[in-house]
Amino acid sequence: MNILKELKGNESLSSVPEPELQWLVENSEIIETKEGDYLYQNGDPVDYLLIIIAGRLRMFVNRNGQHRELGFNEKDYIGGLLPYSRMKTGAASAVALEKTTVLRLHRDKFPEMITTQHELVESLVHLMLDRIRSFTKLDQQNEKMISLGKLSAGLAHELNNPAAAVVRSASALKKHLGFVPEKFKQVISIESDEARVDRINEILGAVLQRGVPEQTLMERSGLEDELTDWLEDHEVEESFEIAESFAEYGLKVKELDDISEMVLPKDLTAVLTWINSVLTTEKMVDEIAEASQRIGDLVHSIKEYSHMDGGADKKMIVLRAGVDSTLRILQHKIKANHVKVKVDMPDDLPKVRVSPGEMNQVWTNLIDNAIDALPEAGEIRIEARQDREFVITRVIDNGPGIPADVLEQIFDPFFTTKEIGKGSGLGLEIAQNIVKRHNGQIKVNSRPGHTEFNVCLPIE
Repeated sequence: MNILKELKGNESLSSVPEPELQWLVENSEIIETKEGDYLYQNGDPVDYLLIIIAGRLRMFVNRNGQHRELGFNEKDYIGGLLPYSRMKTGAASAVALEKTTVLRLHRDKFPEMITTQHELVESLVHLMLDRIRSFTKLDQQNEKMISLGKLSAGLAHELNNPAAAVVRSASALKKHLGFVPEKFKQVISIESDEARVDRINEILGAVLQRGVPEQTLMERSGLEDELTDWLEDHEVEESFEIAESFAEYGLKVKELDDISEMVLPKDLTAVLTWINSVLTTEKMVDEIAEASQRIGDLVHSIKEYSHMDGGADKKMIVLRAGVDSTLRILQHKIKANHVKVKVDMPDDLPKVRVSPGEMNQVWTNLIDNAIDALPEAGEIRIEARQDREFVITRVIDNGPGIPADVLEQIFDPFFTTKEIGKGSGLGLEIAQNIVKRHNGQIKVNSRPGHTEFNVCLPIE
């Protein structure tokens, strides 16, 4: 095999003069691996520049006991140690899928290469920079997709509940209104004067105005029994159903006495049935309005969270608004894990100039990580205080804490203690980069029972 010819055909080395490629051949060694052989393994020292001359390698990592495929490297792939790279140990393993020929240059030859083979070094450095940009962009996108997946699952659940309530109440309301013509017929046949009608309307209006009162189960059950007894004593039809509805609105026996004085005994059932119909309709409409409001609030939170109208421009904002919208977005996960969240961010905190969407990404990473770290029924505290020309926000959880050896790597790119598929290891690094872009700092300290992330942002 003509190694020089193979290198000249490598697109990444197309601009390198032949003499420099010849230097590379003369100072390198050629190794061959059989199918199933490892070229290198995770944790091995990285001492060689590697160029695949022929064959194919499979790349993978083992993380937390799980196997994760990274892809395949084929003929003309250049990897391993590149000029000016600070890599010391391998982060992945490479196994040959077929007979593979590799050219490798030991790091001992790098000083000579850097001082004498300038165009070769320039090509290799450009390759390294392009690869870093591509790799970082891909993993940042993966991190965003993982975050989006988590948020989407929570939002789907949060939206499903009020949407189902709207459908359920609307269906019940439609069925209920189907009986109105018959009830109206009973009411319109009642013999009464205007004063008596006005008095009944006053009582009904007062009940509607005060709305559904807060009652204990025992209080409501007792009132229901009283109303049922009264209705049965007055031979009102469907007394149990009417008593249940009246009790929910806190309607008293005294009010029933007032109504009964305004109508003839033969008309009492028709009047109370009509009042019950009005209260039932009111209840269903309230349920639809409340559920629709919840949907509206969630949509508003999503819009506020992503700041779709504002892009990435910096503006003076209240940090509490971003934290609140993030908590609403993560509400499903918070409830599912029975996590208690306390927020202490005073109303008089000064505004800070930030990109709202980016800062919400920081809050999402910190709060989501805290939820994941907590046992069931744990607690998260979010506190903020002004310190001279800065606002410091603390996200604190009472979980098991972060081990000291892990704490040193917590902001390193691609470092994660989560299972494969649950995090790329970029969340905290992205959060740190966002805070730095805002001329701020993010720090962490941890001990068992207390992990605290401090985000310090300048006011201007």
